Amino acid sequence: MSQRFKDLYHWLNIQFHRIPAVPRNLGIMGLLLCAAYYASSILITHTGGENNSALVFVVAVALISLRTSGYAYGVAASIIGALFINIYFMEPYDAFSLSRTGYPVAMLSMVVISCVVCALTARVKKQAIEAVHREKKTRALYEQNEKLNAEKAAIQLESERAAIRENILRAVSHDLRTPLTSISGTVSVLLESPEISPKNLAMLSDIKQDADSLIVMVENLLSVTRVQDGTMPLKMREEMLEEVAGDALLTTRRRFPDCHVELDLSEDILYLPMDSLLVKQVIVNLLENAIRHSGDTEHITLRLYRQEDWAVAEVRDQGRGLSPEVYQAVKAGQPMPRSLSGDSTRGMGIGLSVCQNIIKAHGGFFTAENHTGGGAVFRFGLPIEDQPA
Repeated sequence: MSQRFKDLYHWLNIQFHRIPAVPRNLGIMGLLLCAAYYASSILITHTGGENNSALVFVVAVALISLRTSGYAYGVAASIIGALFINIYFMEPYDAFSLSRTGYPVAMLSMVVISCVVCALTARVKKQAIEAVHREKKTRALYEQNEKLNAEKAAIQLESERAAIRENILRAVSHDLRTPLTSISGTVSVLLESPEISPKNLAMLSDIKQDADSLIVMVENLLSVTRVQDGTMPLKMREEMLEEVAGDALLTTRRRFPDCHVELDLSEDILYLPMDSLLVKQVIVNLLENAIRHSGDTEHITLRLYRQEDWAVAEVRDQGRGLSPEVYQAVKAGQPMPRSLSGDSTRGMGIGLSVCQNIIKAHGGFFTAENHTGGGAVFRFGLPIEDQPA
């Protein structure tokens, strides 16, 4: 039953507040004044001339001030209440009169007291409304603070996870590099032995090639983690890009002696600040990608030239070109899609990601596209600082 009464009260309260403000306030004032009039009429039949109708109307004025908005309704109710008391509850009855001694003072006092009560009630109501608003604002600020704390905790957790992943990757890469280097060196010694059969010689060659490939992948993984977390400081020195490219070309020819790479140099001397080891790694990665993944090992060109204020290095092949998936991944600076992570693209995405990060750290640009004549073109540029003559 109590729940039903609560639901009924809630429904009546909603319907009541749907009434416009002015009719609602006038209705409240009229209802409470009528209630005070009937209460005073009942009271005067028991007390005679010594009635307390003024107190009844003061209570009604206080309730009107509490249930209506503003001062006007309470002040109007106090004046109307004073008239009711004078006409209906003071001698001579049913007539307005100020002839008896003390009537003017009593009426004025009643109006003043009612107005004071009205003002105090309105102030209390205003303070209550302000307290509700402050409570809502405090709750909103608390909820917003909780949301910000949750987002901060999520960001911190993700940062910690990323740091853990990078630390694990770095540790694994370091642990892999030593045995892989040992395998490659041991196989190189065995390849020089005259007692190896042709079949075993081919197997050892494959082992060395795979080991060298894994060494490059490990180096690229280390470079990615160092560049991303800022632990790889660039050792910038003035270097000739031609010398760095020549060193990269020699490294590539040692790893792939049967492949042909043509070096195309411009007449300009490309002398600029760079970290030569990292730029060499970029060129080696691009050349190895062209050799391993293009399907063309005879028409690979490494071209160096100047374009305005940029020293540009370009690796071009005449192979199968870039697929749309690979092109989008390179353009977005992401690793290769998992659907393309087989042997044909092994290490390609990591190597290109390393290239992009290194060139970005130098303040340069990195692009990839399919050439109109066939094949893929990878191009990066480094800023040239003008040198005094």
